[in-house]
Amino acid sequence: MDTFAHITPTGATVVDFHRQCFDFPRWPHEIPVLDSVNVWHWVAQNHRNNCLLWDEEDLARRTRASDGEITANKRAIDKYNQARNDATERVDEFLLLELGLIDPATVGTDQPRSLVAADARLNSETGGSIIDRLSIMSLKVKAMTAQTARNDVDVVFIETARAKLSRLEEQRGDLARCFDELLRDCRSGQAYFKVYRQFKMYNDPKFNPVLVAESKHA
Repeated sequence: MDTFAHITPTGATVVDFHRQCFDFPRWPHEIPVLDSVNVWHWVAQNHRNNCLLWDEEDLARRTRASDGEITANKRAIDKYNQARNDATERVDEFLLLELGLIDPATVGTDQPRSLVAADARLNSETGGSIIDRLSIMSLKVKAMTAQTARNDVDVVFIETARAKLSRLEEQRGDLARCFDELLRDCRSGQAYFKVYRQFKMYNDPKFNPVLVAESKHA
């Protein structure tokens, strides 16, 4: 997968990358070795954490698990969700650097500075968030594909699963096209997006009011 290191992300290459990750040995517990200063490393990190998050979300809905097991699932969900968002922000930074739309000196700070034409429109969704959504779509496609191959259900179920799969693939194709159109407009000076820090306060013991209160009574 190191061939991706020299490929500019497009809707099609992102979809293909997500698909190839599923075949990588020990995925999602290990990821392809890619330089951390390459956007694809962070696309992989985002995808990995979405996969781990997906599995934990399934486990958290068990009806015969103990309270302790569900609590552990919730803790893992918070951890993977934070890592997923962190990776999305890094993807945005690398995309904007490649587009020349961010001040390199401000990369990694809480307030990365945009470098854009005065009349360019601000796109509310970022390139990284579209890639994040494409990752989730790839998981939905993978899971629904498995449903179409079940042998413990009737024909009606299989036909319903196939119809849902077709719709999911259409939605993923639409998203991939929107990604390409956003980057095209950014390159032409018609649009731009920013790096949005998520500041997940519930994961930060300094900002979560419940955790602050607990620390005072520790």
